[in-house]
Amino acid sequence: MKRISLLIVLVMLFPAVSNFADQIIKTQIHITVRNELGNTESGVSVKLFESEKDYEEEKNVAAEGVTDEKGVVKFKDLKAISYYIMAEKESKNNFGGGEVTGKLEEKRINKVTVVIQ
Repeated sequence: MKRISLLIVLVMLFPAVSNFADQIIKTQIHITVRNELGNTESGVSVKLFESEKDYEEEKNVAAEGVTDEKGVVKFKDLKAISYYIMAEKESKNNFGGGEVTGKLEEKRINKVTVVIQ
């Protein structure tokens, strides 16, 4: 009898817990920046753009940040769209390859690796 009562309570609480998780997790992207040798790069300036035109003209930045000591920069609360990525550190950048993400999965942590050289 106690097991049935517990099962009923769990079934009733599941929708509330599921809805709570949806509210907590927002669409995010974690970008890891590596150099031509495959090592992570800290201190890289990373900018996200919503359109190719904005990317090419370097205007209307959707989000920007700098990679941490592990070479990762995290962006939260994004739209579930594709983004153009600009990554630069001194004379190194990612121009010419891998500049656009696939469409981000909504309410998920999306992960991308970018190479600068």
